Order: sequence, then C-alpha cells, then structure tokens
Amino acid sequence: MQTPPFLKAGDTIGIVAPARKITKEELEPAVEILKGWGLKVKTGKNLFGACNQYSGTDEERLADMQEMINDGTVKAILSARGGYGTLRFADRLDFSSLLRNPKWIIGYSDITVLHTLVHAIGIETLHATMPVSFGKDADSVESLRKALFGQRLEYTLPPHQLNRAGKISAPLVGGNLSLIYAMSGGKSDLDTNGKILFLEDLDEYLYHIDRMMMNLKRSGKLDGLAGMVIGGMTEMKDNTIPFGKTAEEIIYDAVKEYDYPLCFGLPAGHGIQNKALIMGRTCVLTVGEQSTLVF
Repeated sequence: MQTPPFLKAGDTIGIVAPARKITKEELEPAVEILKGWGLKVKTGKNLFGACNQYSGTDEERLADMQEMINDGTVKAILSARGGYGTLRFADRLDFSSLLRNPKWIIGYSDITVLHTLVHAIGIETLHATMPVSFGKDADSVESLRKALFGQRLEYTLPPHQLNRAGKISAPLVGGNLSLIYAMSGGKSDLDTNGKILFLEDLDEYLYHIDRMMMNLKRSGKLDGLAGMVIGGMTEMKDNTIPFGKTAEEIIYDAVKEYDYPLCFGLPAGHGIQNKALIMGRTCVLTVGEQSTLVF
C-alpha cells in the first residue's frame, strides 16, 4: 500500500460533499479549525449545492471529487459529511492521477465507498471524523490532525465479554457495514482475505445487521480474516417482536466458529467518539486484558 505524503503547514486540503448536502454555516467552524492547523482550504464548486437530499446532481458531485483528485495543489480530500450518494457515481471516478500523486481521502459512513475503491488501487485512506461532526468530540478531531501530520496513533479499547483474545499484525479494511453490503458483488467489492476487518453502523434494524453479516459470511468475507474489530453499532432499532440479540451478539454469532482475534468497542463510527483509522495500513491488534490497536 502507498502512504500519501503527510501534510505540513501551508498545504491545501480540499473539501467536497459527495453525498448529503451541507450549508456554509455548518461547515465554517471546521474550516476555522483546519486553518488553525496551518492548512489552506479549497472547497468544491458544488459544495453548497442542493438536489433533493444531495449536495448536487450525481454529475456535479462527481465533478467536484474528480477535480480535487486531479488538482496537484490539493494534498488531501476531506468529505464534508456522509449520508448517502457516493455509490451513485463512484465507479465513474478516474484514479489515474491519484496513482501518480497519492493524497489522503478522508471520511467515514458513506465514504466507505471511496475507502474500498482506493484500497483496490493500493493507496491508504483515513476513516475519520468529518466537518459536520467536528463539534462532537475534540479528541476525535485531534486524532485526525495527528494522522494527517504523520503522528503515531494508538488506541486502548475497553474490555468486552464477547472479545476473543489474540494478537495480529495485518492491514485494516472495512468501514460502514451497510455500504460494504451494498458494494458486495460489484467491481468495488471488498477484499478481506488476510485483513483485519473493521465494522460500524448506524440506525439499522437488528435483523438487517444479521442479514448483512450472513451476506459477508456466505460470500467468504469472514473465514479468511486475520482479525476483526468492531466500532460503534449506534442507535440500533428493533421490531415489535424483539430480534433477541444485540448487534454485537449478532456479529459474534456470525464469526464464533473462527479463531482469529475479535475485539468490540473501538471508539470509531457514528458515536460521539470517532477516532481516526488508517485504512489499508498494517496495524497491530492486541486483544486481551488490555486491548490495543496501534498504527
């Protein structure tokens, strides 16, 4: 995997909205933070556009992302927010200039689409908080700064009764479970063999979690893993007749027959905390009395 150059004061970071729309008022606090890091900020031409729930038409959002990829002055591309919509145009992106001049692609949730596509061409990305969420947690924003400027990332994870002990060094892949499920079978399908799989999700029915985990299992994405680490399973929903298991229990049941390290409680995803993760980077996952994830 190629590691894009780390940022330094004076570099330019681009902001685009490949999914849901955002306003100038929502974005401005994050822009001030980025400038406080010594960065210049360039915004997409259609950043504040609107087409129903999206920040513009598919063609406009595609054009913004492609322009940032091709712009040699932009050293990192930060998605303003998630939502839904990146999948609608992602397969039309041309990554040839990114291969020549790697740069950080940053975001989470719907941006799992971009993480997966960029990993397929061998470039690391950042699963991290986005401008619309900068006000949630200062530590998460600081972890993004550390990652972008090349500082070490190390996280201690809380004990969990479903953890499975072990230690493994392998590349980290994954992201939002719903998006991984949505991409299954396409040209942007996720390769999990020999990897540590990270999963998180938001606002899903528990039986949907089970269905998606069964898809991952039936498609062979769970049996060749080096390890698994689970982030936030946030605001899960249930039916009138209870499903009978938590999201964490559903995930455990899907992988209980395997013996690789399994860890729950990574502070990443849609919760208040969303610590930066270097996707595609070989990291060390240790699961035991004190569990850690180190990049």
